[in-house]
Amino acid sequence: MSQTAIKEFGKWRSLLWPIHAFELKKFLPMFFLFFFINFNYTILRDTKDTLIVTATGAETIPFLKFWGVIPGAILFMLVFTKLSNLINRERLFMGIMAFFGLFFGLYAMVLYPNRDLLTPTTLTTWMYTHFPEGLHGLVGMIRYWPSSLFYIMAELWGSAAVSLLFWGFANQITKVVESKRFYPLFGIGANLAMYPSGYLIKKFARIKDYLPEGVDAWGVTLQYTMTAVMVACAAAITVYWWINKEVLTDSRFYDPLELKASKKKKPKMTVSESLLYLVRSPYLLCITMLVVGYGMSINLVEVTWKKQLGMLYPNANDYQEYMGGFSQITATLTIFMMLFVGGNVIRRFGWGVAALFTPIVLAITGVAFFGFVVFRDQLTGFVALMGSTPLALAVLFGMVQNVMSKSTKYSMFDPTKEMAYIPLDSEVKLKGKAAIDVVGARLGKSGGSVIQQLLLVLFNTGNIIVVAPYIGVILVGIIVAWIIATAALSRRFGALNAEREAERLAAEAAQHKGKTLEPLSTSKEPLKVSS
Repeated sequence: MSQTAIKEFGKWRSLLWPIHAFELKKFLPMFFLFFFINFNYTILRDTKDTLIVTATGAETIPFLKFWGVIPGAILFMLVFTKLSNLINRERLFMGIMAFFGLFFGLYAMVLYPNRDLLTPTTLTTWMYTHFPEGLHGLVGMIRYWPSSLFYIMAELWGSAAVSLLFWGFANQITKVVESKRFYPLFGIGANLAMYPSGYLIKKFARIKDYLPEGVDAWGVTLQYTMTAVMVACAAAITVYWWINKEVLTDSRFYDPLELKASKKKKPKMTVSESLLYLVRSPYLLCITMLVVGYGMSINLVEVTWKKQLGMLYPNANDYQEYMGGFSQITATLTIFMMLFVGGNVIRRFGWGVAALFTPIVLAITGVAFFGFVVFRDQLTGFVALMGSTPLALAVLFGMVQNVMSKSTKYSMFDPTKEMAYIPLDSEVKLKGKAAIDVVGARLGKSGGSVIQQLLLVLFNTGNIIVVAPYIGVILVGIIVAWIIATAALSRRFGALNAEREAERLAAEAAQHKGKTLEPLSTSKEPLKVSS
């Protein structure tokens, strides 16, 4: 083999597998830790939707997200902050993992089997009678409070286990040079976890075919599924313990003083401080609009789709089986997009085109979904041609929309969003990310729920399909604002990046002339930008 071929092979190998052999001792445990956490994330995400949609309807989800998930997240952060000051990092991680595992096991073994005894039937029957129909989703949240509690805890798993515990731990023990090579592979590992979790979801859902008459098939499915969750929690705790015992005691992989010196502490900002900081910077405000636009758009579509899905599969086991397949399809397309599409689009067409990719995809698929939901009675010819039913086609359109939105988020939206911070100076970058995390994440998650609640109350309906036309129009408005913000950010990003590049070249020229002026930017080449 020629030297050129060897070099080319080494180049491709480093791109596909950038991990050195000696780093496997650190990389593989972290990879599997994230794998087990995301294994549970997929199972809990699909199960929480099955519980709520088949019990009380998709209309309960907006009320749960606003009145249950947000207060729950705030309470969890208060408790976590207090505990972090009282006990060490290892015990806190293991304790939270064990707490979640025990709760989900308790739900399957105790709360769900005794749900009829725990249901406030008299109170909620009175509420159904006297409350406006638009608030029936709120009443359903109270009536089926054990399932609502499960939904809240499953949502918290994403923010607590994924964002807080894993990424907090990874950022604490990973060097900057390691993170550039480790983190992309962690993302692929997270999506790979959807395959075994999706398989088990479908396998346990099909257990109803083998049970005798009179047995609560969904109850049995829950017990098997939550047992898998508990096993994954135990596996995550074991891997975490091994990392602390074997990896963090190796000076090649962990030096607290070195990491502390190389990483800057993220500033803590209140909501009001974050808003003021963002308003003063049009650049950061544009990034915030991107984050809010995605969060609200996916929220608005998902609830309507889940309503259709619940109508097509009213049986909990059938609904759960469908969601297992949905997770596997999502994983396949996401990994394909991450490996072969995202980076190539950014390199060939520039930041602007790549950043516009996600809102345009959501606009096309979202309009197609809502258009079919609203006008399906006028599309009988198309339905007949497809040899299906209007409801099945509505579910199919919604599934395509959800799969595409999730795959483009990981392959296009997240990378371009992070790239937008690159030209900023270090202080603005740190404070800007902190402010956007506070404001953008909250508005994105709660904004869509608030809109859906208001529409249900204003039109006094307990059926989200009734207000679907208005949701579709609002979705288009949000995506248009998102596209405008992306175009504006693309222009600012290009100008700022060109300015930093000019400063770098001027500094290098000054150095060649014997001056001591240092470059203001460490970028070695400008990022390609498309307006």
